Amino acid sequence: MLNIFVGVDSRQPIAYTVLQHSLVTRASKPVMVSPLLLKQLPIQRRGLTDFTFSRYLVPYLCDYQGWALFLDADFLCLADVYELLALADPHCAVQVVQHAMAFEWPSLMLFNCEACRTLTPDYIETAQPNQLQWGKVGSLPAEWNFLVGYDQISQPFNINKPVKMVHYTQGIPAFLEMKGTDFYDDWHAELGQCLETTSWWELMGNSVHAKPVIERLQTKVNAQR
Repeated sequence: MLNIFVGVDSRQPIAYTVLQHSLVTRASKPVMVSPLLLKQLPIQRRGLTDFTFSRYLVPYLCDYQGWALFLDADFLCLADVYELLALADPHCAVQVVQHAMAFEWPSLMLFNCEACRTLTPDYIETAQPNQLQWGKVGSLPAEWNFLVGYDQISQPFNINKPVKMVHYTQGIPAFLEMKGTDFYDDWHAELGQCLETTSWWELMGNSVHAKPVIERLQTKVNAQR
């Protein structure tokens, strides 16, 4: 099972909800998606966000075993995440999409956890792991981290394949300011699926729990007559 860790911002939990749904529903095999909450982790260090440094705890949280994925919460997955795992290179400690803007590299990291034993809580609390100098850094195809507002299909970053991971670096489409940007409608479609449910009667009508609810509703109807 692939472990996926998401850096969350408590000010917009909806971002995590949409990303988690998009990952789980498109995965061909089970995945474990976990939010990184600083209060639950063995470091206190924060940067611009709570997960500026906690993202580097992923190998530690996996007991330095197997492969694991980190994502910022402002992503939308449009493909099977196991396609990304198939690109794992055992010669690398971590793999990223190597944008011209290097500060975006850590927004999506595929960790070879066994090769990342340098990333201990003490190291992350005091060193500069965001410089990606603790192991060999491999590359991932551009379609796995499409930067909305910066990248364009086919140019200038040579994204000539279908986008598989959308990164809303300028703000998630929950904000009206993002209307008209790339993949705005895709995010809202995913949000709509998160909020969907069938009717109570279809889901619960034949349940052992239905009788008291029906009786309560009938009592209410009778009282209104």
